[in-house]
Amino acid sequence: MIPIARPLISEEEKQAVLAVLESGQLAQGEKVAEFEQEFAAFCGARYAVATSSGTTALHTALLAHGIGPGDEVITTPFTFIASANSILFTGAKPVFVDIEPETFNIDPNWVEEAVRERRNKGGRPKAILPVHLFGHPCDIEAIIEIAHRYDLIVIEDACQAHGALVDGKKVGTFATGCFSFYPTKNITTGEGGIILTDSEDVAERARMIRDHGMRKRYRHEILGFNFRMTDIQAAIGLAQLKKLSQWTEQRIKNASYLTEHLNHSPFIAIPIVRKGCIHVFHQYTIRIRGDRDRAVELLKARGIGVGIYYPLPVHQQPLYQNLGYNDSLPEAERASREVLSLPVHPALSSEHLEMIVKAVASLEGEI
Repeated sequence: MIPIARPLISEEEKQAVLAVLESGQLAQGEKVAEFEQEFAAFCGARYAVATSSGTTALHTALLAHGIGPGDEVITTPFTFIASANSILFTGAKPVFVDIEPETFNIDPNWVEEAVRERRNKGGRPKAILPVHLFGHPCDIEAIIEIAHRYDLIVIEDACQAHGALVDGKKVGTFATGCFSFYPTKNITTGEGGIILTDSEDVAERARMIRDHGMRKRYRHEILGFNFRMTDIQAAIGLAQLKKLSQWTEQRIKNASYLTEHLNHSPFIAIPIVRKGCIHVFHQYTIRIRGDRDRAVELLKARGIGVGIYYPLPVHQQPLYQNLGYNDSLPEAERASREVLSLPVHPALSSEHLEMIVKAVASLEGEI
């Protein structure tokens, strides 16, 4: 079976972990600070604040910007649930708007309409939380313009988009950005996350929130959490970060091969890349024009690991249905019925790529 994702761990990562274990400094220490500096430099941000996961990075970033009870945050329903749950954790309310059918990313036109509608109804939209889904940048420049017009905060969920660019600028640096280092991400720390910001105040508040509200040891100024990254995680991250550019090139190369050979298939729609963007292909996600679930069965039977991201949009999840959400968001709902992700990770060989293309081509007439 060709896996849908595979973390690449080499001797370098293993030795880095052993060095930390031998040092005796396991919790948030010098390696975390070094990883923060290196990741901020890689992305082009002034400050980075490492956390225990991508979810805690989002939660912390929202709190650092003062998001709380009574506030509303405009976001996408077509994402992993952590994007929306991080808003709930603060006591604020997610407001879902539909997506662009071509990119699966949040549609800025619906964002602006939601802001106006919520304000007309006495709501309190305070922030926008877009997601750079599957490694493809959302239309972040349009979202930033909307935020400026309506005096809103922007938190970029770049958890799947390490190194993606818009007109040469890395995502996660247009506003406050959050990344995940979960094992299936483009680089991993096992678990872990990071916040990027150019604001010294936001960075300082985020550091306090992740560490029990402390600026100085045992002096607790605000209510905080234990969202710290360990030096073990950071050591893995430092080793992985050195390889990220090479791995990204390989992901793009693999995606180009799939696109070239699947472009004319009548029963699928291949991913697009918006002009001026660099898509880093955390996932290579196609649409199936036919029986998607049957396609999944057939591909797995032919040795191709596939994923469905995501089979149910957030607003239709039981949690959100129980909270009273009954939105009609047709593009997100249609995407959840049609999407299928194929392997694109850098561990694929040329033989693997040929197998994937042949297996997809063989679906014609069977779905």
